[in-house]
Amino acid sequence: MATSQHDVVVIGAGPAGYVCAIRLAQNGRKVTVIDKAEVGGVCLNRGCIPSKALIYAGGIFDRVSHHADELGIEQGGKPLRGLNVNMNRLKTWKDGVVAKLTGGVAQLLKANGCTVIAGDAKFTGPKTLEVKTAQGVETIQFNACVIATGSRPTALPGFTVDQKKVLDSTGALDQTSVPKSILCIGGGYIGLELGTFFSKVGAEVTVVEGGPGLLGGVDPDLAKVVHKKLEKRGVKVYVGHGVKGMKDLGAKGVEVTFEPRAGGKAITETFEKVLVTIGRTPNHEGIGLDKAGVKLDAKGFILVDAQRKTNVSGIYAIGDIAGQPLLAHKGSKEGLVAADAIAGKKAAYDVVAMPAVIFTDPEIATVGLTEAEAREKGVQVQVGMFPFAANGRALSVGEPEGFVKMIGDAKTGRLLGVHIVGAEASNLISEAALAIEMGAHVEDLALTVHPHPTLPETLMEAAEATLGHAIHIFQKKPAASAQAQARV
Repeated sequence: MATSQHDVVVIGAGPAGYVCAIRLAQNGRKVTVIDKAEVGGVCLNRGCIPSKALIYAGGIFDRVSHHADELGIEQGGKPLRGLNVNMNRLKTWKDGVVAKLTGGVAQLLKANGCTVIAGDAKFTGPKTLEVKTAQGVETIQFNACVIATGSRPTALPGFTVDQKKVLDSTGALDQTSVPKSILCIGGGYIGLELGTFFSKVGAEVTVVEGGPGLLGGVDPDLAKVVHKKLEKRGVKVYVGHGVKGMKDLGAKGVEVTFEPRAGGKAITETFEKVLVTIGRTPNHEGIGLDKAGVKLDAKGFILVDAQRKTNVSGIYAIGDIAGQPLLAHKGSKEGLVAADAIAGKKAAYDVVAMPAVIFTDPEIATVGLTEAEAREKGVQVQVGMFPFAANGRALSVGEPEGFVKMIGDAKTGRLLGVHIVGAEASNLISEAALAIEMGAHVEDLALTVHPHPTLPETLMEAAEATLGHAIHIFQKKPAASAQAQARV
């Protein structure tokens, strides 16, 4: 067994790990990256990127096949109908997108002088790792180590994932044909994103969610818009229902039984495929954390401080393994913080508000406090909403569903949260995130001139509505802002 000395080792090459490695190299450290799979991690290979590629394609297909005639787009004087999705070709295109990005990450690591080892790393002590590769087993000694092992789909007892009939998110992204019917167990963002895609390309979709509503944790006002659109599409949605079990019917598919949690008649239906998306579990097993002495919380996440240090000197943790929220951009930010901390720079994870995006139809994007969270903190809130139906750009692109909801502090005027459900919400939320991070007031967004006709105008209008003097919607009782009252 060979032994070698390394400066900094990063375990995991996902969005947290590879970003950390590159910044470490920029800081002058010698970096070794170890990953048992591909560079890019789950996000680039089996999550964020491939799913968004499919969702984009599904959106185009849905628009052309079902809505083009509304815009006067016809073929031979007739509406465009009879189109179909070639899933093999779509998969090839999706895989090509993934390959370009992962190839780019590999080149960036190489260009920055990072050494990449394809292997399975396991701690044997607080300063040593055992790495199994195709060439054998190697012992690595390090000065510092960053754990970025990510997470995996949470298993559901009684539903063994075989990627044939019972899928997790990874299997759902590699389908070569459109299933006639698919059951999505779990009404969170993964289940609804993939369920929406399959619905758009022609599958009969059913969603079963154990909680009282879809997208738990999201402002219910936003979730209701997505729920309504799903049902309008013909998706069957059962909230407050728990699955009891499944039966493999061979060529006939899978029989699943679910029932209301509050009591009532059980429902048994047959589906060609079942997609299990009930959450994600941190990858802490099998990497020898006990040998290193690294502590976990009750849910299996590694405990870290503001610099992403663990309780063991020289060992850091970032990304999904370091706790909620399980977001790629959160992991990347943590990677930058840890890299600077290892380099001796003043660095801390001090994000004021972490944005999050859900690629349903319509999209959802949020940052900062919800109305309920602000009230729970005892804040006297001011709330404003502006509908996409009153925005010229939204109407001109056929996307009238949704709204922007803005939360402000009525006493100080400070912007506390922005929550969007509507077209391109994913592209709109960054303005709000920047505003909150900089300590902006609601009035700052209202006074900022936004170009017309654009979707970002909805943020300006929502700010005006929050202050009580929106232009493009009627408000019965306009009221001066707290700041304006103070000036009187």
